[in-house]
Amino acid sequence: MKLPAPAHVLNEALAFLLELTALALLAAWGWQTPDSLLPRLLLAVATPAAAATLWGLFAAPKARFSLPLAGVLAVKALVFGSATAALYAIAQPGWALAFGVVAVVNTALATVDRRAGRDGG
Repeated sequence: MKLPAPAHVLNEALAFLLELTALALLAAWGWQTPDSLLPRLLLAVATPAAAATLWGLFAAPKARFSLPLAGVLAVKALVFGSATAALYAIAQPGWALAFGVVAVVNTALATVDRRAGRDGG
């Protein structure tokens, strides 16, 4: 199923916003987790940096390393799942559920759309 052009653009924009939100959520979790400043700062910087590096290497449209679809989806599940867990951990279970559902639906639509475009359908 190929999405109509406007829906494709909106879904891609939403994907980018979800990726940025995931990084922000991981940083917020890192900042709120430990009691002292240095570990807080390290987690707030290192956690989203690790997620961004992982995403850039394996899940980005121009990723450094090409993985099969299952591998790309596993990286996306790890990053979005971690962000969802981070949001849940900072006492926002309702928002965590909403973020997780939107990330799954967006990723599914993008995957189906890209495969249809690649297959010419």
